[in-house]
Amino acid sequence: MDANLDQISNIQNSTIQITGSKSETNRLLILQSLYPEIQIQNISNSDDSHLMQKALTSDKEEVDIHHAGTAMRFLTAYFSVKNGRETILTGSERMQERPIKVLVEALRQLGCEIHYEKEEGYPPIRIVGKKPITNKVSLAANVSSQYISALMLIASSLPNGLEISLEGKVTSVPYINMTLSLLKDTGIEGEFENNLITIAPVKVVSPREIVVESDWSSASYFYSIVALSANRTITLGSYKKESYQGDSALSEIYKKLGVLTTFENNTITLKKIPLPEDLETLELDLSNSPDIAQTIAVTCFGLGVECFLTGLHTLKIKETDRLEALKTEIEKLGGQVAITNDTLHLAPSLIINENIAIATYHDHRMAMAFAPLALRTQLRINDAEVVSKSYPDFWPDLKKLGFKVSET
Repeated sequence: MDANLDQISNIQNSTIQITGSKSETNRLLILQSLYPEIQIQNISNSDDSHLMQKALTSDKEEVDIHHAGTAMRFLTAYFSVKNGRETILTGSERMQERPIKVLVEALRQLGCEIHYEKEEGYPPIRIVGKKPITNKVSLAANVSSQYISALMLIASSLPNGLEISLEGKVTSVPYINMTLSLLKDTGIEGEFENNLITIAPVKVVSPREIVVESDWSSASYFYSIVALSANRTITLGSYKKESYQGDSALSEIYKKLGVLTTFENNTITLKKIPLPEDLETLELDLSNSPDIAQTIAVTCFGLGVECFLTGLHTLKIKETDRLEALKTEIEKLGGQVAITNDTLHLAPSLIINENIAIATYHDHRMAMAFAPLALRTQLRINDAEVVSKSYPDFWPDLKKLGFKVSET
């Protein structure tokens, strides 16, 4: 399905309920599988979380997680310590191009047995579940935080817990802290200090219910919509000011792009305000929140604001090479973009081309990041159903705001 978006002059004030965070949900699903005493509320309705639930309850030898990168990383660690179980973990064509070697090597340090079925360093992998022979592991600190979180999530189930030594400068710290916070909510003790993560062994946790906060990454698209609107507000639920999610940085970032955030009764209200008079170039280090880079770049393009984004090295191994994809699609719309391995520079532009078809590259965030531009031009989003990976209700929710979306 492709989605045609007619240009609209403004949006309707509205209240939107966003599904639970995919990042929190998938971590908690692993922990619930290890500790059935845990109950989870407001579970994400994303494809990735459905795939995670299906994989954790499957008794088949082959487990296919399609495009779900988080599931690939977390399940690699999970199945590696399921003593006596042999699993082939595979995914989509793109998933088989996404590296897994760093995590495999770390698990092998523990004594886990993992074999590559095709290309060295990439899925599919054959995992022979075993009891670890040590409780110490080290890996580079600047890798995807999902590798580190995958190890953290299984750590307490190991006989002696786990010590994870991170070598170098740590990136994506909020995601590591999110995992640590969720472990503590579950009743598992852990520490993260001086590049060393230490997690104690736990056999049983006391029964408890954990409520998943709504997804801040999904909220980013509504920040963009309000920024591109004319004096409108959107209220989103359910959110908390003291969030575990690194993408909650949106509330401060978008002040610079004309959006004020108000927290009240587990909701956030986004209100359009004037752009700061001294805003010339928006410069941001997004190493702690790379998933909102696409949204911010497209917002800046729609506003005609120059931006320079750094800390984006993990974007090249996502569902697509997101830096190349952003450059290609923004330039189709008339923008000018320069990229390196970890930066993006968008030149200011007052021209937006009309009736452009945006390619999504099987990447949900490409579809959702570009949709708000319907407040500036008519466009088409190819393969629009890809949003179901993280936010299946995205298009219906846009229609609630007054967006004119038709399927082709």
